[in-house]
Parts: sequence; C-alpha cells; structure tokens
Amino acid sequence: GRTTLYNNTTGLANTAVGMEALYSNTTASYNTAVGWCALNANTTGPDNVAVGQAALQRATTACENTAVGTKALCSLTTGQLNTAVGKSAMACHTTGNRNTAVGRTALHYNTTADDNVAIGYYSLLCNTTGSKNTAIGTYSLKVNSTGCDNTASGYKALYTNTTGTQNTASGYRALYGNTTGQYNTATGAQTLYTNTT
Repeated sequence: GRTTLYNNTTGLANTAVGMEALYSNTTASYNTAVGWCALNANTTGPDNVAVGQAALQRATTACENTAVGTKALCSLTTGQLNTAVGKSAMACHTTGNRNTAVGRTALHYNTTADDNVAIGYYSLLCNTTGSKNTAIGTYSLKVNSTGCDNTASGYKALYTNTTGTQNTASGYRALYGNTTGQYNTATGAQTLYTNTT
C-alpha cells in the first residue's frame, strides 16, 4: 500500500499491508500491520499485530499488543500485552497493560487500567481506570467506571456497577442494580437484583 513502512530505517521482519500502515516505523521489528493506518504512529515498539482500519493507529513505543478490528486499540500509545478483538474494542485505551477485550466495543472507554478481561458485546464498556475486573457476557459490568476486582458472568450481570469493588455475580442479571456495593456474591438468575449499595 502507499507509504507503508515509509520511515523504516533498521527495523527487521515487519509486514505492512494498506495505505500508511506502519508509516512512522523506524527501528521496531517483528510487527504486522494490515489495514489503512494500522500501527501508523509506531516508531520503536516491537512485536505488535494490528489488523483492521486504524487498529493500533496511535501506538508509538507499545509492544506485544494484538488488535483485530476497525479502530481496535486505536488510542493506545505505550501500553503492553493488550489484546483487543472486535470493532472499537478498547478504542480509548492509552497506557494500560495486560487487558483482554473480545467483542464489539468491549472495554471501549478503558484508558489506563490494567489486568481486565471483557468478553462480550459492550462488556465493561464504561470502565476507565478500574483494574482486575472480569466480565463475561453481553452488557456484563457495562457501567463500571472505577470499580476493581469484580467478576461478572452472565447477561447484564453487575450491569449498573460503577465503583463497587470485590463483587461476584454469576447468572442472568445477577447483582444487576448494584452501583457502589462491595463484597457481594450472587449466584443465579436475578439474584440480589435490586441490591444497590
């Protein structure tokens, strides 16, 4: 593609397919970029994989990240060991490490948080700095912003949680209404549904 690997000087074993893919790369090696502006700003970050329009577009020195999907991890600059699969998955993520997002807009607003796992459409969508959360299921932990150490498994489990920590919800809409409550465990469909604080 036009201007792929345009600034490469000593980088080795890179693959770039698509207009301006790996455009800014200078010395980084072992990167794969497929799609318009994929890994466009990368200069020295090695071992990244970006597949999709603007995937990992702003990454500069980030390393060992995988982004598959349009705008997946498109705002990441220096974070490491992140995996985003799906359109706009972790799109606002900048410097956090070791996060995994699978599904359209999963972990979309995450910025600097570490060690989150979001699997499912809109899972952990609003999370910004909350770390060590696990959300499995469509809309699980959707509204969580800064809450940490939560586990939600099931459709809309812990849906309205914002800052509550160390909660475990397993089942359809389990702990659905929880916002700031802590140390709760709910197992089964709609258990502790109206618990808030």
